[in-house]
Amino acid sequence: MAVKDYLRERFFPHMWCPGCGHGTILNSLLRAVEELGLKKNDIVMTSGIGCSARISGYVDFHSLHTIHGRALAFATGVKLSRPNLNILVPMGDGDALAIGGNHFIHAARRNIDITAIVMNNRIYGMTGGQFSPLSGPGIKATTAPYLTIDSPFDVVKLATAAGASFVARSTAYHARESTEILKKAIAHKGFSVVEILSQCPTHYGRKNKEGDAVAMLEVQKNNTAKIGSKALAENPNLIPRGIFVQEERPEYCSEYDKIIQHAQQR
Repeated sequence: MAVKDYLRERFFPHMWCPGCGHGTILNSLLRAVEELGLKKNDIVMTSGIGCSARISGYVDFHSLHTIHGRALAFATGVKLSRPNLNILVPMGDGDALAIGGNHFIHAARRNIDITAIVMNNRIYGMTGGQFSPLSGPGIKATTAPYLTIDSPFDVVKLATAAGASFVARSTAYHARESTEILKKAIAHKGFSVVEILSQCPTHYGRKNKEGDAVAMLEVQKNNTAKIGSKALAENPNLIPRGIFVQEERPEYCSEYDKIIQHAQQR
């Protein structure tokens, strides 16, 4: 199948702002699905509320556009009832780590076979440009006109500490790299977290004087480096990209099946 076969083209043009990184992430995701040769009927995408959540309306998969912060809860229910399906969960800052933070850490703890994609643009774009748990200190937002003071979550460290068995990071600029990482995440048997840094020129870029989308993509290019690279060794302040965790651990649905079998034998 071609990439376009995975799209609901009747819903285009999409609603994302010009220059938003989310469309690029959708492209990377669809290319990963295409290269893995997955059938549309074997995929379920669940999403919550926000700019990132609109993806579920554009893909021609089984999809659930659910309530804010609960995408992983719905995904868990789908996976437990139909463990043979591939579950994709695109989320934004708040969906994943503010209102959805509790679901995030427990999905990681259980190691259920779901691929969580955290589209990190460090802002709440759809609801007016409020700061998020990933914004960090010194950022201007509609809810922080005199700069933020909150420290941000590190998605990679949080997911790792919570028990996710696959944890990775890339950017919208590194679209091909994102595709390769997403392929490995989807194929991994366990809870996979892929953080992808995305640009929001409409709110974050404008308020923080970071320029247009091209300028923000340059930041993703220049302020990140691959794990193990010379650039990262020489400048540890760069944001590392790549796969941080890839471990084989007991998967939740498989372990749950053992409980069912044990109960039936008794």
